[in-house]
Amino acid sequence: MYPNNENSNPAPYTSPPEGQWSTGLYDCFEDPSNCWLTGCCPIVTFGRIAEIVDQGRTSFFTAARTYLLLGNMYSWTYRAKLRSLYSLPPEPCGDCCVHQFCICCALCQEYRELKNRGLEPTLGWTINAQKMKSGTTAPPVPPPGMTR
Repeated sequence: MYPNNENSNPAPYTSPPEGQWSTGLYDCFEDPSNCWLTGCCPIVTFGRIAEIVDQGRTSFFTAARTYLLLGNMYSWTYRAKLRSLYSLPPEPCGDCCVHQFCICCALCQEYRELKNRGLEPTLGWTINAQKMKSGTTAPPVPPPGMTR
């Protein structure tokens, strides 16, 4: 049976609690399409994450190109930035180690985290910023003391 669509207004956005990941590192199959894309072409997932985490200051193409050249030596810094935005713990170990030994799982988790917090990485920063202005998505908020 299909749900009643009389109330087509979306529910107000509620973000996962600050200070904890919304999914585990190895929950890749919670988003099978992103899992498959990341396994085949992690550069795309990374570019999408970087553009959102940097709030458009780094474009998808710039991030993807730099990832292609530097790989894990560059990508782990965005996990650190994402953790800072949402006060997430360094689990199961430091950001560099997670990206060194589980790069695809780390990218999938970071992508899911953005989605679970109301952002849509496939749309890029500009469209996500418009959604935030309209109130359908909560903006990423840095912890006190962190400057943008």
